[in-house]
This record gives sequence, C-alpha cells and structure tokens, in this order.
Amino acid sequence: MYFRQFKIWVPALAALALLMVATVFVQGRLDTIVKEDKLVDEASIEGLPPMVAFTTVALGGFRGVLADLLWLRTTGLQSQGKYFEMVQLASWITKLQPKFTGATAYLAWNMAYNISVTFTSPVDRWRWVQRGIELIRDEALNYNANDPLLYRELGWIYQHKIGNMLDDAQKYYKYMIAKEMMKAYGGVAAPDWTALAAAPKTNAEFRRAHETDTVLWEEIRKAGFDGLDSLSRKFREIGFLPDSLIQVLKPETKDALDTFLRAKWLREYYKLRPEIVIQINKDYGELDWRLSDSFAIYWATLGIMYSPKRASIDCDRMITQSLKESFIAGRILIPGKEVTMNYMLVPNLGLVDAVRKTYLEAYERNQTSTFKSALDNFMKDAIVTLYSYGQYAKSREYFNIMRKERRGDPNYSDFERFILKEWTEDIKDGNYKQAHDLINGLLFTSCLLLGYDDPTGANAHLQLAKMAYAKYSHEYKDSKDRVGLPPFDVMKSEIASAFIQNFPTLADRVKAYITVNKAEAAAAADGAADQSRKEEKE
Repeated sequence: MYFRQFKIWVPALAALALLMVATVFVQGRLDTIVKEDKLVDEASIEGLPPMVAFTTVALGGFRGVLADLLWLRTTGLQSQGKYFEMVQLASWITKLQPKFTGATAYLAWNMAYNISVTFTSPVDRWRWVQRGIELIRDEALNYNANDPLLYRELGWIYQHKIGNMLDDAQKYYKYMIAKEMMKAYGGVAAPDWTALAAAPKTNAEFRRAHETDTVLWEEIRKAGFDGLDSLSRKFREIGFLPDSLIQVLKPETKDALDTFLRAKWLREYYKLRPEIVIQINKDYGELDWRLSDSFAIYWATLGIMYSPKRASIDCDRMITQSLKESFIAGRILIPGKEVTMNYMLVPNLGLVDAVRKTYLEAYERNQTSTFKSALDNFMKDAIVTLYSYGQYAKSREYFNIMRKERRGDPNYSDFERFILKEWTEDIKDGNYKQAHDLINGLLFTSCLLLGYDDPTGANAHLQLAKMAYAKYSHEYKDSKDRVGLPPFDVMKSEIASAFIQNFPTLADRVKAYITVNKAEAAAAADGAADQSRKEEKE
C-alpha cells in the first residue's frame, strides 16, 4: 500500500519540481520581454494624496473603479466651470490607469480645445493649451513611451490647435512658443544641434567628463549651488549661466557647462532629443524650431518610430501637412533680438523639394489619393510662392514639372501667363478698387519684408506689384469704362509713408522707397528741363 503511494507521489513531486523550474525560466523570459518592450502596467502612486494612494494600494486591480469615479468627478467639475481642479484629477487618472491612453488623449484634447475657448484672454487660453500638452508630454509618455497614439495626439495639438488659424488666440500661441524656445536656445534662432546632441545626457556623465576640474565644482559651490540640479533650475529660470560663474570660468568650461545644461533642459522638459532634430533637418531641410509645425513633425516622426510596423498614415498626413505649412510660413521674422507679437511668418523656401518628395513617398506607402491631390495643390502654390519670393528658376522648374504631368492643360501652357493669372486674375475683369487694393497689398508686403530685413522677398513683391500695375494699365487703355490708377511711384510712396507712420521701429529700411522715388522724380525733372533747353536752342 505504502509502496503504491510512494510510486504515485514521487513522480508527482518530480513533475511538480520540473514544472516549477520551467515556470521560473518562462517567467524570467516573460519579465525580460515585458521590460524590453515596456509592456508592464506600472501604476505609479507617486504624488497622489495619502488617501488616494492608500485606496490605490488597497484596491489593487480595482483601481480602475477609482479612476472611473475620478472621471465622473472631472465631468462634474467641467459642467460647473471648476477647471483648475480638473488638472490634478487628470493627472491622477493618468497615474491610476497609465495604459488607458485613449482617456489621457481625450483629457488633453479637452483642455486644449474645449476648456481653453471658454476664456477670452489669450494668456488664459494658452495656459490650458499648455496643460493639454503637458498631460501627454510630461506624464502619459512617461508610462507609455512606445505608444504611437500619444505622439500623434500631441503632434495634433501643435499642428491644428496652435499652427492653424481657427483659434482667435493662435497668434499669441505661436508667440509664446517662439519666446520659450529662444530662451531655451540661448537667445538664438537656431542652436548648435550637433553640440547639444554630443553633450552628456546625465549629471553623472558630465561629472565624469569634468571630474578633474576642481575649479569648476568649487566655483559652482561658491555661487550658492549644492549641485548640478540646483544650478539647472536657476539656469532654466533665467535662460543663461549666472554672472558669478560666467566671470570666473574658462571660456571652454563655460561653453561646455552651458551646452550641457541647455541640452538637459531640452531633453528633460521639452522632451526634445537633439539627435532626432538633426535627423529631421537632414531628411527635410533646416526647420525653424521656434514654430509649432516643426514640433508637429517631430512628434509625428516619433509616432512612426514607435508604431508596431514603423508606419502610420495619420502621422504621414501630419508630416506632409506640417511640412507644407512650414514651406508656406515656416520662418519667423522678428524686428529685433527679442520675440514680440509683431513677428512675421514667411516661407521657408529651402523645404520645397522635401515637401514634394515627402508627398510622393507617403502616396507610395499608403496608396491613398488624398496624398496625390494634396501634392497637386501644393505644386500650384509652390510655383507662385517661389516666384513671389524671387526664386524664379525654381518656380519655372516646378511649373515645367506640372506642365509635363498635365500635358494639354491650358493653365500650364505659358509660365508668365500662369503667374499673372494667379496673382492678377481679378484685374482684367475687376474694377478700380480691386486692382488698387491688390497692388497696395503687394506694396505693403514688400515694405513689411524690407522692414524685417528680407530684401529678396521685398524686391520680388515689388516686381509683382509692378506686373499687376502694368496689367491693369494695359487693360485700362482698351476700356473706356475703367478709371486709371495713380502713377506707380505715387502709390509706392503713399504705402511706404503709411507704413513708416504705423511701424516706426521698422522705418529705417523702408524710408529708402520714398528717398529713391524723390531722387528718381528729381532726375526725371532735370532730364525734362535739359531736353526743354536743348529744344529751345534748336
């Protein structure tokens, strides 16, 4: 009897031991996969109030119930107009259910779109747009670094809410981003991305690189900082190294410290990785990293990188659309060294080939006609934009591409006629006011570009104004019903005078228009007088 039980229990125990060993091996392998692919659902309770933290631990897997209760509370607060408490509740919901990214995306969108527009002040609206960005960028992505949905939603706020013209406060949003980024970049339009990418990524790396520099660490201590973290906080507050360090550190040490703290700032706060920026600039051309469309491209690029198949049609659309907008208005011009609300957005013409290439590649990947239609519209806009800013050869190159693709289309039969049609299509059949307003608009843009130190664009718009004037004047000769325009120089002087009066800080360069006109008028008068005297002698 005992022998039979022995024969049963021994194999059973052996099998159990074998299964336990196998379980340990499999569990170890699963743990490795979970850690490598970041699949673990880590519900952090850091920062929660004691009662919520206790309830979270006590409920364990039922923390979703608590998240639902907080969600209902959030909805109630919004209906009551109690918005500020919602920020904290959204943060708790994100921590309680970190893998429920759809909820986080909605909460961020709700802040950036629905709550922001309940305020009239651009400052208040921007605060809520920022909260939406921060909920995804600073919290949700900490738990879901490999979730493409979050990257796409974050990019959408930059592209649509900030980059588009639908919100009355969009100009202020763009101003605030440009102002913040110039501070982070050290007051320059474009930092040295290569140096930032090569800078140490952690305090420990920087310490190892400068461990023998006793003067550096002694001066940091004398300046009142107990370490790199406290110095970093001060650096981000003022935007540069404290004077007490600038005056005593060697130039090379000062530059290395500044670059490290700036790179750390971009990586930790803005989640902007310089090496990714370098690759994007290499792929598309030098973007202006003070504008929202550049950030939309950045987050969409990461969205594709973290997509399971390294592909996303939504992110493709975001990149192509934002790249197109960067071509059309992808450079910010400011009247001085500081960003003000008087900034001006002008085309980034160097992106034109990259836009076309990106549309073609997206069409090949996705085989969706929307990319092809968007490309056709872009080509038409690119021809006119390039011509408008003095890139005549490139404009003709793109016109020839379209003429080849649209063989037989009368719109692409003649280059000059196409440009004139796009810019002056209302002049032939339009009235005096339409022609006058169009020409004045071109002259005003010319003055504006000249004031912002873009003489090439200014001259191109001046030439377009002359072309439009000549076109109307030619049509005026053939029509007895039309009213003639004032002399072109008179129109130019009037616009320049009005511009100088309204924009005195930009006046110096524009005054040349009036001076040149007076000189030309005087020269013409002298020439007429000489001719008159010559005729009298004869």
